Amino acid sequence: MPGSVTPDRTPAVDGRPGGPLILTEDAALLDDLLRLCAAAGVEPEVHHGAPERRGSWESAPLVLVGDDAAVRVRGHTRRSGVYLVGKDQDDPDVWQRAVEIGADHVLRLPDAENWLVERIADVVEGLGGLALTVGVIGGRGGAGASTLACALAVTAARSGQRTVLVDGDPLGGGLDVLLGGEQTEGRRWPDFAYSKGRVGGSALEESLPELHGLRVLSWGRTDAVVIAPEAMRAVLAAARRGGGVVVVDLPRRVDEGVAEALAQLDLGLLVVPGELRAVAAAARVASMAGMVLPDLRAVVRGPYASGLDEEWVAHALDLPLLGELPVEDGLLEAQSRGTPPGGRPRGPLARFCSAFWDQALAEEGVS
Repeated sequence: MPGSVTPDRTPAVDGRPGGPLILTEDAALLDDLLRLCAAAGVEPEVHHGAPERRGSWESAPLVLVGDDAAVRVRGHTRRSGVYLVGKDQDDPDVWQRAVEIGADHVLRLPDAENWLVERIADVVEGLGGLALTVGVIGGRGGAGASTLACALAVTAARSGQRTVLVDGDPLGGGLDVLLGGEQTEGRRWPDFAYSKGRVGGSALEESLPELHGLRVLSWGRTDAVVIAPEAMRAVLAAARRGGGVVVVDLPRRVDEGVAEALAQLDLGLLVVPGELRAVAAAARVASMAGMVLPDLRAVVRGPYASGLDEEWVAHALDLPLLGELPVEDGLLEAQSRGTPPGGRPRGPLARFCSAFWDQALAEEGVS
């Protein structure tokens, strides 16, 4: 399984982090920052300059340095998670001060208020990094993308990873059905269809049905709803903030909501049967998805038409080959008995998924 997965993550500091550290003597700026912290539900630690208490600078999950305080922390120990914050939109020297204190970001209020509230709120939830997020797309109808998505999620959960499975295809029949949990209590997509602001990660996870050790966001049995890009962005961001892994089952068409989902993926898997018409259809899917998702790889499934194999298919699509999806006999029969895809640890599908996660998580340093 070639390639690498390299999402951007910020490790937690000393386990579960507390509130941010604010350094400023500017009363108006301090009022704004305290208001934003209150909106995020956290109480900060406030100092006028570099904190006197030993270790406070190093251990704070975030450090918000006011423009007025930058000169007083110059030369302090370099660390990540330092933001230089001010209100002067036309300050020509702000970037120089940011470099001098090793700031990760320069934030101008009020423009950056919403972004900053979300970042502070992430800290409140104790979330030190984003989940490794993998999307699965069928090259044509019936390719087996939903089966692979479920198997990946079930396998990850069995290995002890915090796992969220997101059904991004409203016409796919519902992943909760595929997992045998359509009657399980919990929220479905219609409950989140009109979300626009921040969705809390812990609240989202606790509200979803729990099946086979993972949380599932699927569709209701009522009329289909359209998921706006804002809702997709808010829900996937909340799912990712919990760490572990997120698996997203995506449709072949790319509308604005699907494009938003693709933009949040670390890696996409395109499932392609080994036949010429499927390859032709998959080429169109790959072209559309590839406009948003830079890391898309082929998972090829037999049986193969004459003259084709997995390497030929991947080469024809101009995609890196992740591997060959194995055939697992008795999969439908096992599902009727309550065993989900990937539910048999020694089965070929579970072994394929385990090998994928072993490599992907090892590349990220996740045990």
